[in-house]
Amino acid sequence: MSDTFDDFLPEALRFTAPAPLVDIGANLTHDSFARDLPAVLRRAQAANVTTLILTGTDREHAEQAIAMARQHAGKGLGLHATAGVHPHDASRWDADLATAMGELHRQPEVVAVGECGLDFNRNFSTPAEQELAFEAQLELAAENGKPLFLHERDAGQRMREILHAWRDEITDAVVHCFTADRATLFGYLDLDLHIGLTGWLCDERRGHHLRELVTQIPSTRLMLETDCPYLLPRNLPAKLKGRRHEPALLPWILREIAHWRGESEAELATATTATARRFFRLTADAAGETGRDDMTHEDS
Repeated sequence: MSDTFDDFLPEALRFTAPAPLVDIGANLTHDSFARDLPAVLRRAQAANVTTLILTGTDREHAEQAIAMARQHAGKGLGLHATAGVHPHDASRWDADLATAMGELHRQPEVVAVGECGLDFNRNFSTPAEQELAFEAQLELAAENGKPLFLHERDAGQRMREILHAWRDEITDAVVHCFTADRATLFGYLDLDLHIGLTGWLCDERRGHHLRELVTQIPSTRLMLETDCPYLLPRNLPAKLKGRRHEPALLPWILREIAHWRGESEAELATATTATARRFFRLTADAAGETGRDDMTHEDS
């Protein structure tokens, strides 16, 4: 039996953001959401997470994200999609896939090219294959003018080199789920990139360095995301059965980041939402202003 709106999140985890939030990285096409997606969306809306950017990591999931955005249009939430090929799947890139991606980028629901980039941590595709697919998607973004939704792990120097070469051709770009060091952060900021932060900062094992870096990210370059169902914050005030992350928990990430930045949750919510709306070129209605304005996997 699927969980209902009321019984999935314990009372201690039912947060409400003081201003509308945008979750810029929600993997709602993941199989774990198939059983209760309507309840997940209702919980997001109750938490004042009014806009969701659904991550398309390959052709199949991008098509699913577009269909999901269409299905739920006009139901109180702003759902949008990205379309790209993740570096893990870069070995699949060919001319047919490039054509298919170009067609997906023309769909009005698609607000960014990606998730694309480099992952030299796992190398599920070779570095050469990753770079080929990444540059091909940079070319698509240069042609269509859409912003980029980027993935990088253990590849900061090479990522910066490639982006530097393309910087005059592309528009905006966000490094989603940023987890790297100070030098990498400032390298991205020097390229005028945006930074997406997740619950990684809530992880006492590996997120401490981010707590020191969050004050260095200008509010006009900072956005928030869950990367759900992955990266469930480890410091939640109550346990969550199944350990599946979801957009309704974004206000907890907001609270943590606001604490370490030394600003109010309302200030941070307002600033990051304004940044996300500008970045993804969302209209007021599409951004939801008519509303309440193995899960230990690494980031997707």
